[in-house]
Amino acid sequence: MRVLVTGGTGFVGAHTVKELVDAGHSVKLLVRDPARIEPALGPLGVSGPDFVTGDVTDAEAVARALEGCEAVIHGASVYSNDPRRSKEIAATNLAGAKAVLGQAVERGLDTIVHVSSIVALLPAPERVIREDGPVGSGAPPYATSKQEQERYARDLQDQGAPVVITYPGSVWGPNDPYDGESTLVARNFKRGLVPFVPAGRLPIVDVRDVAIAHARVLEPGKGPRRYVLGGEAVPLNRLVKGVCSEAGVRRPRIPIPRAAAYMGGRITAPLQRVVPFRLPIDPSSTWVLWCNAHADCSRAEQELGVTFRPLEETLRDQVAWQKAAGRL
Repeated sequence: MRVLVTGGTGFVGAHTVKELVDAGHSVKLLVRDPARIEPALGPLGVSGPDFVTGDVTDAEAVARALEGCEAVIHGASVYSNDPRRSKEIAATNLAGAKAVLGQAVERGLDTIVHVSSIVALLPAPERVIREDGPVGSGAPPYATSKQEQERYARDLQDQGAPVVITYPGSVWGPNDPYDGESTLVARNFKRGLVPFVPAGRLPIVDVRDVAIAHARVLEPGKGPRRYVLGGEAVPLNRLVKGVCSEAGVRRPRIPIPRAAAYMGGRITAPLQRVVPFRLPIDPSSTWVLWCNAHADCSRAEQELGVTFRPLEETLRDQVAWQKAAGRL
């Protein structure tokens, strides 16, 4: 199958491209900067993919990219918990989803995959994230953008379009091309920049398991579907301990309530907009902790045969990669 991947030079996107190629699919990329292709895909053993240069918010570029494709995996979004990128997030994420998913539906592609996030469904009823749960609200900028995308994608599903929505949790694992959120968080843990550890859980999923799921959902004729790819709900204290153990360091861990962390994140947001460096606490991460939900991944496990690897394996491989790459 000829598959267009947007966001293919990002963390989830690059691993997804690898799985698609390994499964025998022909991959085409829509990229803003072709120079990012080799650093992202080369370490994963993928070379020379076909690509179109352009932005996901540019309808003409999207049309060129979709030409000749039978399916699309739309993973391109501005993903950042940095409050300084709020305007960029608001200007890009929903517009990109409308351009890519909308044109894919018009052209009759099957399957059309929208890579969402568990944050689109937070806060979750009974603190359980399920595919058919309501769209969330009251969120920080990135989560708000995913909720806006979610409403649009669900509207397409309601019209019968073969749109598949996936909901990854907090994505960890090796080979993150450009130091995304989990890479930065692990670095902060190792350096002892987060001594106060809030109560609460984060659904942690290995990037390789998300990529496997994305390759397996490409089945034409099955219509609209949704899959939570949340992985394991991990207490933050266990996550910090695991990263530090793999890094070979001991750092203080002072427990604090979830509410205190949430308020701390909101208080630091205005400060983050003026300081030139990234603060180790942000309103988006503390909001997810405050929601304190776990993910019901049973549908993905049953229908896609996805097995989510244990946290210890994910952290071992991620920290080993960060050490070798000089990013820890």
